Amino acid sequence: MPAKIILNPYANRWNALKRRGEAEAALKAAGIDYDLVITDYPRQGIDLAYQAVIDGFCPIVAAGGDGSIGEVANGVARAADDTGIEVPLGILPLGSANDLVDNLKLPRDLLEAAKVIAAGNSKPLDLCQVNNQYFDNNSAIGLEPFITLIQQKIQRINGTLRYLVATVRGVLNNPSWIMHLEWDGGEYHGPITLVTVGNCARTGGLFYVTPHADPFDGLLTFVYGYMPTRGAILQLLPRTMKAGEGSYIEHPAIHEVHAKWLRIHSETPTPMHADGEIQSEAIQDLEYRVFPGKLKILLN
Repeated sequence: MPAKIILNPYANRWNALKRRGEAEAALKAAGIDYDLVITDYPRQGIDLAYQAVIDGFCPIVAAGGDGSIGEVANGVARAADDTGIEVPLGILPLGSANDLVDNLKLPRDLLEAAKVIAAGNSKPLDLCQVNNQYFDNNSAIGLEPFITLIQQKIQRINGTLRYLVATVRGVLNNPSWIMHLEWDGGEYHGPITLVTVGNCARTGGLFYVTPHADPFDGLLTFVYGYMPTRGAILQLLPRTMKAGEGSYIEHPAIHEVHAKWLRIHSETPTPMHADGEIQSEAIQDLEYRVFPGKLKILLN
């Protein structure tokens, strides 16, 4: 059977649709037999990927950004849950941040990305889950999805700069929550500015919010912390862009934990995102888990 290409036309503010011809040319140059379908509405990629697995397509390829990849990964994983059929996931990067692609050191160039798909070399990647939603890169509650809601409303700025502008605006609002966190090895109750859960290290194109996350270690990595003032958050913000020495997790108010599960109750509702897509604007109870090696992904 040919590959199934699931293209999200909205990725990178409709630039993915403009690059459809380039993506198809790359697939043909790599000698890939494929069938391409374009999503019409949010979350349709889940159903299309699920059905593609049932119909016998292999591999299933997400053409879009991190949210698009997250949808396709959900469809592939859910099909495996229901049928036991495991099909590898390939990526044609057409997003703005392309965090998962960079975290996995995959090529951004479409010709090179198609060559990776054609080679067919897969590796089992951990998948994480928040409630009933799988994610492959990152999920968060508190400040991070609060910022995501802001960046979704920004129209005149694209790419990484949009995330940065939204981050500054979000910080100036200085939101906070009272939460109870429990995980295999500890718990915390008190004020929270952010809780971010990473399968990989980087999100938003710039931010290493879980700098020691490893998508092949069988663990989820989460960071939680509370900063009481706008000034304190703004002072810490540049350090979220550092993966190594000088990272924000070195601050005594910020804590990075590696765990197999995490349960959270927020006394007031918080927004939540998974792989950059808002899953809820107001949620109070969450459970995070990790599924080691659940997703076969095509890598170099």
